[in-house]
Amino acid sequence: MTTKNEVLRYTAFSGDPEGGNPAGVVLDAAGLDDAGMLAIAAEVGYSESAFVTAPPEGLEGEPGRVFTIRYFSPKAEVPFCGHATVATAVALGERIGPGDLVFATRAGTVPVTVTEEDGALRATLTTVEPHSEEIADADVAEALAALDWPAADLDPALPPRIAFAGARHLVLGAATRARLADLAYDFDRLEALMRRLDLTTVQLVWRESETVFHVRDPFPVGGVVEDPATGAAAGAFGAYARELGLVPEASVLTLHQGADMGRPGLLTVELRAGDKRVRVAGAGTRIA
Repeated sequence: MTTKNEVLRYTAFSGDPEGGNPAGVVLDAAGLDDAGMLAIAAEVGYSESAFVTAPPEGLEGEPGRVFTIRYFSPKAEVPFCGHATVATAVALGERIGPGDLVFATRAGTVPVTVTEEDGALRATLTTVEPHSEEIADADVAEALAALDWPAADLDPALPPRIAFAGARHLVLGAATRARLADLAYDFDRLEALMRRLDLTTVQLVWRESETVFHVRDPFPVGGVVEDPATGAAAGAFGAYARELGLVPEASVLTLHQGADMGRPGLLTVELRAGDKRVRVAGAGTRIA
């Protein structure tokens, strides 16, 4: 039984508590105001914590399986967070069983399906409708300067774009795995650029094969150096890759993230023909 305002700790995009991306989860946040949620998120110290309350009037879904969810980093509220959504869905699945959930978020309505496979729970979220946009050359140059990346280290097959699937992310392609692995950036400089462009993370991507990618996500605006597994960015990247014709309209992509931080995670991104939305799936488990 979960007591009011109790903070649970779950990891998303891994079945191992030592892998994936940890999130704080408050399944009954009734009575908490913005300051209270932010204080809890700061105390927990994870990249995000999720706070669940009653659904808004008119949100469609099975009674008892529809909710409002808000997300706070240690520094601010964010409109959408994929890994905290997966973590929350797994936590709810343990308590009310697998099946369909519906979350009202600041970014829009996000359906999630929880399934059980070999005794472990897995959650698949469906993003709001995504899009991508071009970014000015000067802003790309500033991002590279903050990252201390020479322009020659970019992969020309993965052009810089701002991608959105509930939150905005700058996608930059790394030419080599070694470039991706070597991440030491100017925290304040990158944070300033991200605030100006209203970015949640910068998604750094190296393409291993047609459908397999390795990614890292600096997250200075959230008060942490790097996010270990980023579901919102994974959804945005799937839309970006399809929009630019980098993958077929109907595809299943595998994203590896967190290995360079010692917290390996696995994100599955599904693109369906005729549906602009993106499905992002992963395992989750409670952290003892």
